[in-house]
Amino acid sequence: MEERKIRIAITHGDTNGIGYELIFKVFSEPAMLELCTPIIYGSPKVAAYHRKALDLQTGFNIIGHPSDAHDNKLNILTTFDEEVKVEIGIPSTEAAKAARIALEHAVKDYENGHIDAVVTCPVNIEKMKEEGFPCNGQAEYIEKQLQQDRKALNMLVYDDLRIAFATSRIPLAEVSRNITKELIVEKATTLAGCLKRDFQISNPRIAVLALNPTQSEKQFIGSEEKDIITPAVNELMGNRINAFGPFAADEFFTNDTYQSFDATLALHEEQGRIPFKLIAEANEGTIYTAGLNLIRTAPNIDIQYDATGKNTADENPLRQAIYLAIDIARSRTNYDLPLANPLPKLYRERRDDSEKVRFAIPKKKEEKPQTEQDEE
Repeated sequence: MEERKIRIAITHGDTNGIGYELIFKVFSEPAMLELCTPIIYGSPKVAAYHRKALDLQTGFNIIGHPSDAHDNKLNILTTFDEEVKVEIGIPSTEAAKAARIALEHAVKDYENGHIDAVVTCPVNIEKMKEEGFPCNGQAEYIEKQLQQDRKALNMLVYDDLRIAFATSRIPLAEVSRNITKELIVEKATTLAGCLKRDFQISNPRIAVLALNPTQSEKQFIGSEEKDIITPAVNELMGNRINAFGPFAADEFFTNDTYQSFDATLALHEEQGRIPFKLIAEANEGTIYTAGLNLIRTAPNIDIQYDATGKNTADENPLRQAIYLAIDIARSRTNYDLPLANPLPKLYRERRDDSEKVRFAIPKKKEEKPQTEQDEE
């Protein structure tokens, strides 16, 4: 990363929702502009409409390319020129299309090296799918668009509480047949790498939840714990990943056992989302799409059409999402820097014709037998 402020792309989300209200409120604080260079991917016209409707005074700078972004200013990058009908608080495919275009541009600019992280404002996925969006969520779209071998790992973050999901956006009836030893090992391995690189935890401890409830102490109703989860945990331990479990979800959270771990791997979304909402304060927490090269965070809130245009939306979730994106970008820089220029090998292996530095230790001079010395 160059010696400059971290460039954060913030997509405006559904143009009939609370995205612009959150953005203008967050960046009305000058201190936020000292932490990063924000680039809003959206429409200056729509932004001006929302600003006037909300009677907000936050100024912005209009740009046509990320390289034109000004430090210490709120920059809005024009992602489309056509007129967009703004109907505050009303779902529409037109508003969903504007959200999709902004997301597409942000991901493309990341691939071209123009930005360092992406923060997404709330969208209406169902309307986006009606408009032609090919995925079940923004995280899934980013994963497919990057066309990497890496798989996204969805995670919720609130202070030191981190809950990742082994499965995501599938019906509860399909969870059991989707849980395999290989899946748990894959997701927990990704989670361990994320904790080291993104959260600067050198030796993370990961808890793996059980799929079934217990009928008595340590006796689960079902066979998945014995046949799938325990073997997965054992394999992870064999791979030097500190994984523990399976833990019954109810006791794990009610007894505060989660506080003994750096992260928790829930096997399905409801298993992790419900306790997360109970532990985190109302409308708090951040969605983090881990496991990818691209850093993507989002406020853990919905579209809130009923609050749109009333100047009552709480901007703190977006602020926290921006904080987390900045922290992860810095953590990755600090983690990757020592690995960028490794020292060359100090030896040359057999049949190795590459140019490597070789420091050969001189062989000791063989001592002559005593009889030979006497003859001399």
